[in-house]
Amino acid sequence: MKRKNLCNWCWLIIISVLSACGPNIQDDNYTPNQKLANTYAEMGKRHMQDGRYHIALKKLEKALSLDKNNAYTHLYIAILYYKHLESSDDKARQHFEKALALKPNDSFILENYGQFLCEHDQWKKANKRFQQALENPNSYDYLEIPYGNAGLCALRHKKYHQAETYFRKALQKNSNFPRALHHMAELTYKQKHYQQARHYLQRYEKIAKHTSKTLWLGVRIERALKNREAEADYALSLLRHFPDSEETQLLNQSKKP
Repeated sequence: MKRKNLCNWCWLIIISVLSACGPNIQDDNYTPNQKLANTYAEMGKRHMQDGRYHIALKKLEKALSLDKNNAYTHLYIAILYYKHLESSDDKARQHFEKALALKPNDSFILENYGQFLCEHDQWKKANKRFQQALENPNSYDYLEIPYGNAGLCALRHKKYHQAETYFRKALQKNSNFPRALHHMAELTYKQKHYQQARHYLQRYEKIAKHTSKTLWLGVRIERALKNREAEADYALSLLRHFPDSEETQLLNQSKKP
């Protein structure tokens, strides 16, 4: 599988398309050929979900041979090329652009293309796609997801003010959105608003399990607030549960005189 070292912003890359809230390409008004193409496309999507990427590719290629003008088939195959097949970024881009040409206002296509552009260091183009996707909020059952994706992309490109705006909007839609709480804690810590950072992290702790990143953040927040007992608690949890993590290495380095 490609891109094993993807940064953590990519965690939501295909949720909106491949989950139950994603688009359904079946349509009773389609021709028999189009319906058969849709069937192959849905089969390809399911194989991709199950990790059978080369079988998924065959099904999606069959769908395209039957109907070249189904935007979601192009979207699925773009995601497949982008996320799971080696050296296929050019093909992924072609299919993203074809999907967008067929459905230029489709939020799912815009958002996923935005993710692709973001990872390829095209922040302005990516952010434009995110904003276009968010102009059509009725396409989403969970609007915190696209706001969260946009925020993660902004973080990747060190656009901290824009990231904060997106994460705040995500939390307005869902006050218990773990990743937004985590990253708001990170952002407020970087701004030296340590009490706010503690508040966001405590909210995170109530609804989600700690990761090595959130425990290391807790260490740094409590260290900044000079709460040695809380700092030690976070440090102990980090050492116990994530002994081989990069954050544990950072913790050990920070203890050196």
